[in-house]
Amino acid sequence: MSHRLVVVGAGYAGLLAAKRLARKLRHSDVSITLVNASDRFVERVRLHQLAAGQRLTELSLRQQLGGTPVQLVVGRVTAIDSTRRTVCIAAAPRAIGYDTLVYAVGSQARLDDVPGAVEHADAVAGLEQATRLRHRVAEIASGGTVAVVGGGLTGLETAAELADSRPELRVGLFTAADDVGAGLAPRARTHLRRALDRLDVSVHPRTVVAAVREDGLDTRDGTSFAADAVVWTAGFRVPELARVAGFATDERGRMLVDATLRSVSHPEVYAIGDAAAGVSADGTPSRMSCQAALPMGRGVADVVAARLAGREPGPVRIGYAFTNISLGRHDGVVQFTHADDRPRGLVLTGRAAAVFKEAVVRSTVRSGARHASGGDEPGP
Repeated sequence: MSHRLVVVGAGYAGLLAAKRLARKLRHSDVSITLVNASDRFVERVRLHQLAAGQRLTELSLRQQLGGTPVQLVVGRVTAIDSTRRTVCIAAAPRAIGYDTLVYAVGSQARLDDVPGAVEHADAVAGLEQATRLRHRVAEIASGGTVAVVGGGLTGLETAAELADSRPELRVGLFTAADDVGAGLAPRARTHLRRALDRLDVSVHPRTVVAAVREDGLDTRDGTSFAADAVVWTAGFRVPELARVAGFATDERGRMLVDATLRSVSHPEVYAIGDAAAGVSADGTPSRMSCQAALPMGRGVADVVAARLAGREPGPVRIGYAFTNISLGRHDGVVQFTHADDRPRGLVLTGRAAAVFKEAVVRSTVRSGARHASGGDEPGP
């Protein structure tokens, strides 16, 4: 009987892992199944563009998998039975059994920390959420207001994209931090602030949102702000699947793994991407990012293939090269970093940064094919 290898989740990490595994195991008696909630590959790093009214190219997973023996199963995973080693899928007549499981379920917007956010805020963490926000923003009349909560990369890019695409709207960015761009070098922070000023994005630092209303938000200090739409980008969480299944997880629900991305509690299970507490170059848990997902997807394929061949693999290296921030379609910041994510002095700004990021994002979609064939290329 074939060894049953199941990959759950077809984001950047999961898709890359499935394709690379197919190449590495093409002469082995191994069946590979990729399970995903939809038949579309979502360029998550572009969802702020979709929310701002731009059209994205639809990418079929079946087309992405073309030429490989990977079986695609479209359906939402509702549970994982770690005892029986099965994956349960909504509306499916039977569960899918596995001998080796690669857990790559990604992350979701964390909306339930603040009263009213679930009911009244929009997010850009998923395709459906970004599409809803797009329709909502399209209905806002000239002079209307959009409040973006969260000063991280997603919040910065969303606020800038909305202001660039809809200059007749007023866009506010609310962050609990002392300023935006705290992890950037001084030159990068200066360009970021100048770009936000140019786009008329009003920045509200040291502002903690206490509640979201249908017509705006309230802050912890008692101040109220009116808004036609509130966009929530303040944090992400991972699905509860791993914790409920009994796998060892951290306080955020991310699966605890060793240096080879193997579950510390279940040796037949591996975790990659946002849902894995991988270890980056400085020994700390990897941050949720496409840049971490790609080496994890590539690395887990090499690790699993080696173990199935009876070899003990080395650790998977998760390092960083740069941080990309788009500031509309024609401006941006690229902060080059050390492998442990500390900023270097080298910074790219303006149109050159926008062109650089676009090239990286496009190459990321194609990277699955290159990585599957053995090539190495950093992600965004």
